[in-house]
Amino acid sequence: MVSTASIPVLHEDGPRAGIRGWLALVVLMLPVLLVSIDNTVLSFALPEIAMALAPTGAEQLWIIDVYPLVLAGLLVTMGTLGDRFGRRRMLLIGATGFAAVSALAAFAPTAGLLIASRALLGFFGAMLMPSTLSLLRSIFTNRDQRRLAIAVWAAAFSAGSALGPIVGGLLLEHYWWGSVFLLAVPVLIPLLVAAPFLVPESRDPNPGRIDPVSIVLSMAAMIPFVYAIKSFAVDGPNWVGGAWGLAGILMGVLFVRRQLRAAASGRTPMLDMALFRRGAFSGAILVNLLSVVALVGFLYFVPQHLQLVLGMSPMMAGLALVPGMLAIIVSGLGVVPISRRVAPRIVVPAALTFSVAGYLLVAFAADGHALTSLILAFVVLGIGIGAAETISNELILAHAPAEKAGAASAVSETAYELGAVLGTAVLGGLITAFYRGAFVVPEGVPDAAASAARETLAGAWTVAQDLPGEIGGALWDAAIAAFESGVTVTSLIGAVLVLGAVVIAGATLGGRARKE
Repeated sequence: MVSTASIPVLHEDGPRAGIRGWLALVVLMLPVLLVSIDNTVLSFALPEIAMALAPTGAEQLWIIDVYPLVLAGLLVTMGTLGDRFGRRRMLLIGATGFAAVSALAAFAPTAGLLIASRALLGFFGAMLMPSTLSLLRSIFTNRDQRRLAIAVWAAAFSAGSALGPIVGGLLLEHYWWGSVFLLAVPVLIPLLVAAPFLVPESRDPNPGRIDPVSIVLSMAAMIPFVYAIKSFAVDGPNWVGGAWGLAGILMGVLFVRRQLRAAASGRTPMLDMALFRRGAFSGAILVNLLSVVALVGFLYFVPQHLQLVLGMSPMMAGLALVPGMLAIIVSGLGVVPISRRVAPRIVVPAALTFSVAGYLLVAFAADGHALTSLILAFVVLGIGIGAAETISNELILAHAPAEKAGAASAVSETAYELGAVLGTAVLGGLITAFYRGAFVVPEGVPDAAASAARETLAGAWTVAQDLPGEIGGALWDAAIAAFESGVTVTSLIGAVLVLGAVVIAGATLGGRARKE
């Protein structure tokens, strides 16, 4: 086996794709749109879910977290299986299962069943995203075209995030919260019909054997590690979270050792660890992860603030975020011609500086939690995220051999989903922790009502409506003050995380413009 470390950075100028390739790109954008719409819609539906199913604070976080948690644990496995059995085949299986389970989630009667449905969505979702990105690698062999295709791929993700609040807001104003999950059915049916005709099958011509031990180890590493982070974020330092974290690290070490032994003995490993010896590959993965943490963390608290604190409807709250989503799209597409001439280690840090400024605007502006400031902060944040995501994803594929595109795409998507978990668990968990710590219960509020109000902001709103006028108003004012203090601190932490991405990008992403 040839080590990936010996493979030069890809500067190929392969055959240019024709009209069928671009039609295939359109088809592959459907699951990307779906996943991004699903993520954004859920954030906006969360207040209604909280009032309808009355989840605890932990269950509310699990409703969001369990999907990316399961998905992150399975991405490497599904990406490798796609390399072996066919990436289009995995895409179609995943789309069928995702549509069916989405219908089940729409009618979940309890928070527990909704969490279980989201876990199944994670299982099938793990088949979708690596397949789309790796298929782009096989369809667009010309790097100029591939760079544009990846920018469109990233823009589609942002477009879905922009459409999610609008479509979801419309649904939530006229139907129950479960209607947002039914969006998967009309989106995925065209994919199932058109993909067999437009999307060519691709796979690794020399796949290694299936390694069940590596599959189990990859899941045993990812799931406990992410659960530990969630535990620390929600409950603070505790031995249970520490034990899960150590277990995840141990399983990760065993997974890496098994892959290295397989490569040393001439067998094909499930994941070629030599990929990570490239600074640009590893750096792009970390930039991807931290960028998503910043984005998802922001999108966790802003919809709650817009709907519950500022009293906006789901539709109007969704429209308020559209300028930021458009900034992500424009930035992602606009960085393509720039990246041909300017080195990644210059472009990405410069772009992410805008994202740092967006978080600082929320934290320090005199009216940082006002509607205008939040819209402006998201626009500035989006400029950096859009550019960073486009360049990092292109670098990840460019530094992997074509036959390993599924595994490389899976690593990229693992970083994305891990970032989504961290954004919700760490930044969302910190907001919850600061909210509970800063919440001062006014006199006259019954103990049961005070306990429910401390759980979540939505819980406080529900309790406040049931209390007498002055007491209910005082409780709600206390809840808003506690929530906003958590937003301020969390925004500062988000700025620090993005600064970390700036440093990593400057140190690892290469010092020359990528000219073919």
